[in-house]
Amino acid sequence: MARPYGLLRAGFPYLKSLGMRRITNFPVDLALGKEGRIYILNRQEGFVQIRKYTVDDEDQGNFGTVGDGEGELQWPVSIIADSTETLFISDEAHDNISSFNSDGEFLRLFGEQGSAEGQLNRPAGLAFDADENILVVDSKNHRVQKFTKTGKFLSAFGSFGCDDGQFDSPWGITVDELGDIYVADWRNDRVQKFSSNGEFIMMFGKSGSANGEFNRPTDVAVDLDGDIYVCDRGNNRVQQFNAEARYVDKFIGDATLSKTGREYMMTNAAPNRIRDMSVLEPQKRLRQPRSIAIDSEGRLYITDTGSYRIQIYQKEAIHLEPHQFAPPMRSVTLHQE
Repeated sequence: MARPYGLLRAGFPYLKSLGMRRITNFPVDLALGKEGRIYILNRQEGFVQIRKYTVDDEDQGNFGTVGDGEGELQWPVSIIADSTETLFISDEAHDNISSFNSDGEFLRLFGEQGSAEGQLNRPAGLAFDADENILVVDSKNHRVQKFTKTGKFLSAFGSFGCDDGQFDSPWGITVDELGDIYVADWRNDRVQKFSSNGEFIMMFGKSGSANGEFNRPTDVAVDLDGDIYVCDRGNNRVQQFNAEARYVDKFIGDATLSKTGREYMMTNAAPNRIRDMSVLEPQKRLRQPRSIAIDSEGRLYITDTGSYRIQIYQKEAIHLEPHQFAPPMRSVTLHQE
């Protein structure tokens, strides 16, 4: 599907929250499956769990074991699902990538500690290319490596530094529908875009808290319109940019109680009293969001890590034809109608 000639951005309202404490404890990443399935990676000290969930806030069980053996995880960072919903999880403590089927059965792993081709040092973000090869953010080696799903090394790009095409502890990664690669360059407080071959295209962002600035960005996503979303963890927000990296909007959190949260509250009198005594406005906001994803229907998923939930927004945009979209203007002022 081709990208639209132009967009009428009608809105991007908050849709719903998923999960709650005790069910989605410290969600650090999520993978989207088919038919509304979501695989939520939860992690804290001494605890690892992949929670199988749905966009309708239905809990479908969990799997995951802490440990150092095959099929066990110690400090997982990222989770992705392929077209068959085989799951791949990076583990920065083990310096490897483990795969599981959708029921949580361990399949295989690849990777070992080191800096040679195919070796890893604190692997973080994961993404598939068009052929479902796996791009791995090799964070402490300051590069991105590409592997087959069985772990065969294919290629790599990047080195340490702050120049174009260099990284300083990169974290999140995504591949758009055109094959271009976007990397959240964590310590450089920016996002870089590359071709499918790893050739530098552009970068945007700098340190700060103003619009378009970042404080330790942890993830990046791109929708089918070409809009770019950056998880700006240190600023407790997600920022939206257009395909040319012009700042468009930001999301700071608008959460309501999830379906499971409401069910819990209805059977527990004390939390209801505590909530009644609380100032609710801060409860809506994002706290240390860690990762993002956007689906083909324009739903933006944010792991609200510090509040143990997923916040979802729904994009509302109308595709415009050339006769509906004027040429670029020198100075733009938006008037409310």
